[in-house]
Amino acid sequence: MGFFKNVFGFLSQDMAIDLGTANTIVLVKGKGIVINEPSVVAIKKNKLGQDEILAVGQEAKDMVGKTPGSIKAIRPMRDGVIADFNTTEMMIEHFIKKVNGSKMFASPRIVICVPYGLTQVERKAVRESALNAGARSVYLIEEPMAAAIGAGLPVTEPNGNLVVDIGGGTTEIGVTSLGGLVISKSIRVAGDKLDAAIMDYIKKNFNLLIGDRVAENLKIEIGTAVKLDEDLKTIVKGRDQIEGILASVEITSEHIREAISDPLHQIAEALKTVLEQTPPELAGDIVENGIVLTGGGSLIRGLDKYLSDIVKLPVFIAEEPLLAVAKGTGSALSRLDLLQQTSYED
Repeated sequence: MGFFKNVFGFLSQDMAIDLGTANTIVLVKGKGIVINEPSVVAIKKNKLGQDEILAVGQEAKDMVGKTPGSIKAIRPMRDGVIADFNTTEMMIEHFIKKVNGSKMFASPRIVICVPYGLTQVERKAVRESALNAGARSVYLIEEPMAAAIGAGLPVTEPNGNLVVDIGGGTTEIGVTSLGGLVISKSIRVAGDKLDAAIMDYIKKNFNLLIGDRVAENLKIEIGTAVKLDEDLKTIVKGRDQIEGILASVEITSEHIREAISDPLHQIAEALKTVLEQTPPELAGDIVENGIVLTGGGSLIRGLDKYLSDIVKLPVFIAEEPLLAVAKGTGSALSRLDLLQQTSYED
């Protein structure tokens, strides 16, 4: 099989994959982003009792919480790591086939972005998933470095740059210099934990049970890290946990601020820890250049001000923060010098 992978490799399109807890983004060398879908797979049993893919991405996400017993809608990534090895492999294989089309023997080189805190066992699981899905070689690049590259920071220069990437499963904080990570920290507090905090808050304070998707929409629509001059409001529908009937309540941005205050505090504390560990030579650069936020979590209203007030440094949101990690992963694929400096190959 390895022979065929090498012989037919030229038929493939090298790919970069941001294998995120919430979304998977696939870039193709020379084409840019070709897939941007939720990391969800809907699976059903065939007549032989084997799992087969019914849907992947947005179509599968729309099925979450609504499927009959014969169909399972699965999020194979949890807290930034593979929670379901087989489903992750099926998802990667689906994306490879979607990109390469009818090229049966195409075996792409793939660079995959992974959280900094992944163990060697977890790194091996990610790598083997891609190899089993048809890749001819796999590189891993750590998320803080990919985020810094995607945010346009001069990572190869002898200057300190600090990036905070708040994704779905993890928040990645890294100080880069000379093409490497000088200090990095990964905590499993990010978008999913914010959603869970909102669900818990509404359950505790309003006796209303809501699902992941409703909580996520609340975070996006009216979520804020700081007190607003004028509250945003929306109506939320769910099930009353005491009476069991369907009910609706008015939720404000101040409610959401209170709900997510604890996880945001944990992110701020992790950032302070990294700053305390930063060598003095690089600390001066960060004081001058500030801190850059990437990832979906960076879009929470006022988060830049919230963190800036705590660490007493300027904080900026990157251009297109949702795509920063994916673009950085794609840049590493396009530039072999960066790829060799910042990644781990199989």
